[in-house]
Amino acid sequence: ELAEFLYTPDLNHFVGDVRISDITEEYDPDKEYPSVVDRFFTRYYNVRDDKKDEDHLVLMHSNRICLIGLAPGHAAFGKGIALITYDIGNYDRSKNKVSGKAKRGGMQLQPCTALAVVKCQDGTEYKVVSCITGRLVEVNPRIVENPSMITSEGEGYVAIVLPRIDKVEAIKASLLTEEQYKKIDNPQ
Repeated sequence: ELAEFLYTPDLNHFVGDVRISDITEEYDPDKEYPSVVDRFFTRYYNVRDDKKDEDHLVLMHSNRICLIGLAPGHAAFGKGIALITYDIGNYDRSKNKVSGKAKRGGMQLQPCTALAVVKCQDGTEYKVVSCITGRLVEVNPRIVENPSMITSEGEGYVAIVLPRIDKVEAIKASLLTEEQYKKIDNPQ
């Protein structure tokens, strides 16, 4: 009885008269598939007039979880990143602890709340800010150990922030979409 549920690659599987093909038949190794970021997140950008070339990237998932990072054109990438720290003056963001479904205990963030400091090879320092109002869920400890990881979109996030559900549309409106950001970056 259980044999019908076991995977056997040499057999043709049918549901009624429809043949169910094996996944290995459909996979094309030459085809370029979208990345995880492209499939599951929408890119938004925070551009501040007072901080030229210090743009931030907000990757927003459909479940409203946001990954905060540096936009590809951020000045820190051109100078080489030497160190990333979550120790901002009187509070170390890496000590933030949340619990439960509602993520209680997470630090409340405003758009200008500093999350981390990026120190460059030439000694320049840049603050990574929240960009949005929400609750700090976690920070990415891997970028402290390996600062070059911050250049990797998705894996190189600085923090995960959970905005309130009633604020999501206002947050989207306050940020630039990818198309709007490209127009600013390359005016025609």
